[in-house]
Amino acid sequence: MDYFTLLGVIFLIHLLAVSSPGPDFIIVLKNALQHDRKAAIYTSLGISFGIAIHIFYSLVGISFIIQKNQIVFNILKILGALYIIFLGIRTFFSTQQHIKIEPQNKNNSIDSITAVKIGFLTNVLNPKATLFFLSLFTLVIPPGLPLWFLSVISFMLITVTFLWFVLVSLVFTNPLILKKYESYENVILKTFGLILIILGVAIFFEL
Repeated sequence: MDYFTLLGVIFLIHLLAVSSPGPDFIIVLKNALQHDRKAAIYTSLGISFGIAIHIFYSLVGISFIIQKNQIVFNILKILGALYIIFLGIRTFFSTQQHIKIEPQNKNNSIDSITAVKIGFLTNVLNPKATLFFLSLFTLVIPPGLPLWFLSVISFMLITVTFLWFVLVSLVFTNPLILKKYESYENVILKTFGLILIILGVAIFFEL
């Protein structure tokens, strides 16, 4: 398979994976609706940093160690599951914020560092992301590729992730969507919280 075709295959696989509903999607959506566009975009940036970590350990061979050491992988799954459950509980019990559409209202926003941290931890502690990159770098990406092409792959994976979640951030901070959201905020937040809790519990019991 030539480089261009391989890059296209990796792009398609990653786009399908990143656009599938999961903890990353839910946390960006939750921050876009409960806070604001800025918080959602910085959360997206944090998720991209998490992707960079997955790529790094895959490239240096730590993925092989995790794959062969069931204890290490189980510890990672437990930490990820507990963090996702924690996010779900916090979201479920969060109170309605009555978001105003006017751009001057910034009282409900979270600071950029907190948003980046939330996105980063949600992604890097998600064992599903670990499984994805283990599979990608062991089954799809052949060994022996030149460093420049691995750099291109890494840049593409990080960029696609960031742009997808920025798109999610922009769509769900549209004023028309926000007007609809205000009427159902409590229900939506509790739904997001339950989904996160269920995802975390499901991951935990996959041990």
